Amino acid sequence: MTKTIRISLDAMGGDHGPSVVVPGAALALERHPGLRFVLYGDEAVVAPILAAHPKLKEATELRHAAVSVAMDAKPSQALRVGRYKSSMWLALQAVRDGDAQVCVSAGNTGALMAMSMFCLKTMPQVDRPAIAAIWPTTRGESIVLDVGASIGADASHYVNLAVLGAAMARIVFDLERPLVGLLNVGREEIKGIEAVKEASRMLREGTFPHLAYHGFVEGDDIGKGTVDVVVTEGFTGNIALKTAEGTAKQLGEYLRGAMSRTLMAKIGYLFAKSAFDALKAKMDPSRSNGGVFLGLEGVVIKSHGGADAKGVAAAIDIAYDMAHFDLMRTIRDMLEETPAVPPA
Repeated sequence: MTKTIRISLDAMGGDHGPSVVVPGAALALERHPGLRFVLYGDEAVVAPILAAHPKLKEATELRHAAVSVAMDAKPSQALRVGRYKSSMWLALQAVRDGDAQVCVSAGNTGALMAMSMFCLKTMPQVDRPAIAAIWPTTRGESIVLDVGASIGADASHYVNLAVLGAAMARIVFDLERPLVGLLNVGREEIKGIEAVKEASRMLREGTFPHLAYHGFVEGDDIGKGTVDVVVTEGFTGNIALKTAEGTAKQLGEYLRGAMSRTLMAKIGYLFAKSAFDALKAKMDPSRSNGGVFLGLEGVVIKSHGGADAKGVAAAIDIAYDMAHFDLMRTIRDMLEETPAVPPA
């Protein structure tokens, strides 16, 4: 029997709003027939788009939300204007109240994080939530966190990030003990800032039954897939994420330019088209769209603001997995088993 998963969607979030959110939900429903949606947005705008997808309409409850959060709104402004009444807040509230198991929004990241913390609260063992991204690598995929939720971290926060990332990796990659590494400026134990070195000691000396600590990893290890989970703080993680996205676009432009430069290059492209198509698919950001907010009393998935329908569907796919395999229970179990590490 197909398990029913209920997801709340912020239909007004992102650069394109319901014009991509609704078709994205329809694509996800084709892959997961057990999905049911609670859709929040301006009914006059959303209803006609929803009507064009009869199967999705049958599986969806549309709830009117008169307010939408602007993509350029500051978190404080978004809370002031959209608290209790915006499509973003109401989608989060559905998770808090048990009407949905996961919330998905392509809206303003800072506003979504602020509202998530106010509406859902953080877990007792977690001081600050994190955003985890699924990162394509030469070995397959890894999880990188934090990629932008908060700046700075002490040793205990790094350890919490390791546990949260490993919990997600157990579900996404079906690993009993995911391999975890701390991002650093070198692999030697003497390198790095004190908080990172202390976190490394805590992870190395502690007993963590559901993760294996690899040690330090460097920037090039992310793309290599050296570990299953890469842990860093939000400032560094967000720079790494944006750098990788920019490099992928740059490489694509270089390839397009090289393939159209001469007649022989164009002919060569025709012979190698299948290889280039495979490369394009591998680098397609919509395939790995969907950052997971970890450490909250509920699961929230942040879709890229500029995502198309395929990207939104990919974010909903992640939401489905997080609910289907009960991410919250996995995180709670692992946090309870996180040992107290004696001071140095």
